[in-house]
Parts: sequence; structure tokens; C-alpha cells
Amino acid sequence: MKFTKMQGIGNDYIYVNCMEQPLENPADWAVRLSRPHFGVGSDGLVLILPSEKADFRMRMFNADGSEGKMCGNASRCIGKYVYERGLTDKTDLTLETLSGVKHLHLAVEAGRVTSVSVDMGVPAVKALGAELTAGGKTYRYTDVSVGNPHCVIFCRGIDDMDIETPGRQIEVHENFPDRTNVEFVEIIDRNHIKMRVWERGSGETLACGTGACASVTAAVKNGFCDGDVTVQLRGGPLQIRYDGHLLMTGPAAFVFDGEITKEDEVC
Repeated sequence: MKFTKMQGIGNDYIYVNCMEQPLENPADWAVRLSRPHFGVGSDGLVLILPSEKADFRMRMFNADGSEGKMCGNASRCIGKYVYERGLTDKTDLTLETLSGVKHLHLAVEAGRVTSVSVDMGVPAVKALGAELTAGGKTYRYTDVSVGNPHCVIFCRGIDDMDIETPGRQIEVHENFPDRTNVEFVEIIDRNHIKMRVWERGSGETLACGTGACASVTAAVKNGFCDGDVTVQLRGGPLQIRYDGHLLMTGPAAFVFDGEITKEDEVC
């Protein structure tokens, strides 16, 4: 099996071109390959597939094997992959996901994709200023869906926070029967926020594109920010525009290509 590791501001996934080679049991492969030291090491597995309703189709699996409906960073990486690997010469693409068809615009210089903008659609704010208790502590949160669920919590001093303990507890809280992604967000000013994320099925990651979109939506809805916001994540910045509609812009990068043979043992 040939694969490519890519990252979008540190959110790294293993990509398989399933138009050239099929992959059976992708959930099992996601668990096996995502393990650091014993596998490739990643936040999950992404399949690039043909589509009957768009230019390409994406399936993404978290590191625990659960399938996600959408991944913003992975969608940008797919845009770069299909263009630079010669699967398309379009700079405006459509990508089928489990949360609908997304529109991508590729910024290209000298044959290389320098950034990708993704139309993330209209978010759904399910709760504003709600409360939950986890680990004996009460949190106020905004519940936002961007094709996948997000619990956005505004707080201070997130650089020094232990987010693993509350992240694990809130991910599986009874308020979220399908589990949720958890964002811890600090407001810098009306056009800048910091964010750390506990991703459903993967734990803390360096970035989450849908989480950045959900956080900006929550910040605007709560009156903290205007519509154009730079989101500083541990892996780097993303540009999010929210005017009732979401547009995410950011980079994508190749890390390396690899191949697993029948003789290789992945624990």
C-alpha cells in the first residue's frame, strides 16, 4: 500500500489515493498506522476517492478508527494533493464529504499550491451560553456544528492549561451522545483568537480546521469578535471569515511518501 503523509498546520494525516488502489478495512488501518513508534504516526487516515457528484470524495478516520464527517485541514491537503500529483488541473474544485459537497479554491504559484480556501458552509449553533459539569467543574460553552460537533469554551491562559483531563471528560459528556470535539479558546482582540483543541477520537492535536470555524462562529455569536478572524493554533494560523457563511483559508504541506509491503508488520 502506497501512502502519503501530509499536514495542515500540524494536523497530520495519512493519505491514500484509492482511485489507484483500493483499501479494505480503513478503520483498522487508521488505528494501526496512526500509532506513534509502532505505526506511521498521525491524527488519522484519509482516503481520496472518485465521486459521482463532485470532482473527488473524501473519507476520514480518526486515530481510534471512528469515521468523521468532515475535516477542514484534510480537505485543504486533498486540494494540494490532487493538483500537485496531476489528478486535476483545476484550481476550483468540489469535494464530496459526509457533511456535503465542499468547494475549494487553490492559490497556485509556479505549479505549487500555496494555500487553499474551503467554503465550509453555514454552521448550526445549537446552544449559546449553555452549561455542563465535568470533573466537578462547571463550564459555559457554545455548541456548534460545522458538519461535525464542537463544544467551544472561552477561557484565559490556555497556553498553560491541562486540556487533556477536561477534554476527555467533555468529549463523552451526556450532553453529546455522539461525542464531541472540544475547543478551548482565548480572545486576543476582535480579530484574533487562540485555540487549543481536543479532537473527538484523536485527543489533542496541533490544529483543527472545523474547530477553528466553530470557534470563530461562537466568538461572533457571543459578541467577542468581528467576522474576519485569525485563529492561532499550536501548529500555526488559520484565516476564518464568518458572515453567516464560513470560509477557511490556510496552507497544506507534504511530509513524506511511504509504502507498506506484505512483509512489513504494523503492530
